[in-house]
Amino acid sequence: MTARPVLAYPDPRLREEAQPVTEFGEPATALARDLIDTLRADGPAIGLAATQIGTPLRMLLVDMSGTGDAPEIYVNPEVLAEAQPGIAEERCLSLPGLVVRGFRAARLKVRFQDCQGDTHQRVLEGMQAVCFQHELDHFEGKLLVDRLWLPRRLWYQRKHRAPAAASLA
Repeated sequence: MTARPVLAYPDPRLREEAQPVTEFGEPATALARDLIDTLRADGPAIGLAATQIGTPLRMLLVDMSGTGDAPEIYVNPEVLAEAQPGIAEERCLSLPGLVVRGFRAARLKVRFQDCQGDTHQRVLEGMQAVCFQHELDHFEGKLLVDRLWLPRRLWYQRKHRAPAAASLA
């Protein structure tokens, strides 16, 4: 389909709550193709949520190859169980230059649908589990910057303030 622009912080659409995907088949497949094409164009990256391309739907892509060659699409995903908490380093296409170390589960049992609406369960481990959790946060309007220690978060917010907001300061 088409590589779409990735929304960049502080775009307010990144804070929108994503809604469940209700149209399966071609509409879901088209969105999945856009996610894959966008990740390939903006790589190297391992994950992308539909909200990051301006579509507030609960669909995410995880591709552990880092090149877009092994895409896994998760529609309406949810975590059923988590284990093995640990510290992980994360980055985000919507927050360029930001690296955050924080706690995430390293093992997840998840349920999701595919683009045809069929339901599946699987276990994710390591960075794949971390990436999945990161993309799920996007569905709730939570961003990586929100996980920062307050002084660092305020610094990042000031540095990346929208031009209109900067003129009011």
